[in-house]
Amino acid sequence: MARLTINDHPVQIDMDPQTPLLFALRDGANLTGTKYGCGVGDCGACTVMVDGAALRSCLITLSECEGRFVTTIEGLSADRSHPVQQAMVAEQAIQCGFCTPGIVMTAAALLKTNPDPSEAQILDAVPNLCRCGVYPRLVRAIQRAGRVARRLETISAAPAPGITPADAARAVPALRTLTKSQTSGNIP
Repeated sequence: MARLTINDHPVQIDMDPQTPLLFALRDGANLTGTKYGCGVGDCGACTVMVDGAALRSCLITLSECEGRFVTTIEGLSADRSHPVQQAMVAEQAIQCGFCTPGIVMTAAALLKTNPDPSEAQILDAVPNLCRCGVYPRLVRAIQRAGRVARRLETISAAPAPGITPADAARAVPALRTLTKSQTSGNIP
């Protein structure tokens, strides 16, 4: 049994204390945004923040999290308004999306300590693996998120904070709602 705070909610998880935090989050707390990638800390898909630091949740046990504050992708921003989330969308730095939660958490932790990182600092601090190869866009997204966090820039390309996913989908210029007549005949 471990007592910790997950996404600002004090919880008690009744699992073996040696269980990796990854499985406690996914199986014990049903927070599946944290992904299982390699299981040995190499890929970063399972990255969460523990007391504000980006950590690979597959490498830290539940007992090591006793009394600590854990933030998962679900707790970073429920409405997707965090600057890193906004910038990842705006810079099209998301492909398949599997690695995205870990990258976002790592980048958010970096920007807490360094709101204006250089490309070299980003590449050093965000060693997460992305099989789709979004690295150049990822660097641009993190630098842009830093500018947004410092209030030097705003992002209008990503859904506005508080918008529902359904409304966000309707607001995408490339998508449009088809009328009944359009679905029964030729679509222009």
